[in-house]
Parts: sequence; structure tokens; C-alpha cells
Amino acid sequence: MRLKNRLIEYAQTLNEVQVDQPFKKFPDYKVLRHKRNGKWFGLIMSVEKNKLGFGSNDMVEIIDVKSDPELISIIKNSSGLLPAYHMNKNHWITIMLDGSISFEQIINLLNHSYNLTI
Repeated sequence: MRLKNRLIEYAQTLNEVQVDQPFKKFPDYKVLRHKRNGKWFGLIMSVEKNKLGFGSNDMVEIIDVKSDPELISIIKNSSGLLPAYHMNKNHWITIMLDGSISFEQIINLLNHSYNLTI
């Protein structure tokens, strides 16, 4: 099973979560949000690597999650973690879904994002 699908399955086990596809232009993008307040805590996308600063037009799946600015400043230079793609770089971080980060680490960051946005 692809990492993207595992993340979506996991997110749906959290309390009051909605997974939707709000962008007609990008039907494969998945937004993870709280049902109660509508706030996003994750955005799963497929983007070209060159949009992330890599010299390739290959596609890669990523997830953007919300985090504390202090934590972002510490972890953003770790392998598989990048400044947020298409989100506020002070409050969001991009996680590569290419196997460079363990599923457990991704879940920890996703849970942190979930709790920040309740």
C-alpha cells in the first residue's frame, strides 16, 4: 500500500476528521481537516521535484502539516523534510512521502498538526 493511502487511512481513525478533494484542478490532492472547525491539518499532493528545489521533473508525493515555528526551525533541514510547499513556511512543513522518513515519524508530525488545529 502506498504511503499516501496509509496516511489517509490513519487520519480517518482520528476523531472528527474529514478527507476531501477541494481542488477541481487537482483532483488527486487530499485535504485532511477537522469536521468541527474545518481547519486543515494536512494536505497531500503530488508535485514535480523541481518545485521543491530538486533538479528533476519527476513527480513525488508530499504532505504538508502544520507545526510550531520552533520545531520547524530545528527539523526543516532533516532528510525528507522541507520548508512548506505552497503554505506558510513559518507554520507548515513539507514531508516527502518517498520513504526517506519513517511512517512513525510522519504520524508523529501529523498528530502534532492535528492537535495544533483543534
